[in-house]
Amino acid sequence: MLNIIAAQIGVPSLVITTLTVEYLVVAGGGGGGGSFGGGGGAGGYKTAANFTADLSTNITVTIGAGGTGGATTSGGTGNNSVFSTITSSGGGFGGGGGSSTAGGSGGSGGGGSYAGSGGTASPAGQGNAGGSGGGSLGLGGGSGGGAGAAGGTGDAPSNRTPGGIGIANSITGTSTYYAGGGGQGNGQGTGFGGVGGLGGGGRGGSDVNPNSSGDVNTGGGGGGGGGAGGTNAGGSGIVILRYLTSAGTITIGAGLTGSTATDGSHKVTTITAGTGNVSWA
Repeated sequence: MLNIIAAQIGVPSLVITTLTVEYLVVAGGGGGGGSFGGGGGAGGYKTAANFTADLSTNITVTIGAGGTGGATTSGGTGNNSVFSTITSSGGGFGGGGGSSTAGGSGGSGGGGSYAGSGGTASPAGQGNAGGSGGGSLGLGGGSGGGAGAAGGTGDAPSNRTPGGIGIANSITGTSTYYAGGGGQGNGQGTGFGGVGGLGGGGRGGSDVNPNSSGDVNTGGGGGGGGGAGGTNAGGSGIVILRYLTSAGTITIGAGLTGSTATDGSHKVTTITAGTGNVSWA
C-alpha cells in the first residue's frame, strides 16, 4: 500500500532491504566424566529479539555437537553454535578418571570429579559454573552448570545433586527448557546419580545404574558416570530464528538440517544440525 500511494504522488517506491530476527543460539553440551565423575556443563545460551538481517545476504549458521562422554576419563568439551556474529560456547566437560580432576570451563562449567573443583562459565553471561565434587569417593562428583543455575556439590547417596536448571524460552510459540546441566555421578551407591537439569541434562549413574547423555538439540550436559558406565555425551545444540511472515522468505542452504513453521504472524525456522548459510529474500 505504501508503494502504491508513493507512486500516485510521484515519490520513489519504498524498498525494504532488512528484517528483524529474534534468535536463540544454544551450543553443544559438555560430556559427563566417568568413574564417579562430574556432570557435563550445558552449552552456552544466547537469545535476543533485535538482530538485523540484510535481505539476499548469506548468514553463517553452525550447530555445535555435544562433547564426548568419558567412560573412565573426563568428558569432552561441547562445540560452539554460531549465528552470524553470535557465538555460544560449548559446555565444559565433567571431570573424571582421577580423584581431583577439575571440571572444564565453557558456556556452563562442568562438575568436578569426586574431589575436583567445578569448571567456570566462560565467557561470562552464557551460563553458570559447575559444582565441585563432594570430597570423597562416596559423595561422588559435582553436577554440571545450567543456563539458569549453577551445578551443585557432590552429596550423600540419599540426596544426589541434580544438574543446574536450564532456561525456558517461548521463541517457537511453546515454552521449552534448553541448556540444562548433567547430574552428578553417584559414588559407591546403588541408586541413580543426580537427575539432569531441566533443559536436556543427562542423568548421573551409579555402581549399578548407567548414566545417560544430554538430549539432542537442547545443549544439555551429559550425566556423570558411576561404576556401571553407560553413555554420557553432551546433547547437541540448536539455532532457532523467529521473524514476521511478511518480512521475507528464508532459504536454508546446503549443509544445514532445518525446517520452518508458522506461529501466528511469524515464521519460526529451527536448525538442528550442520554448518552452512541461511538467507532471506
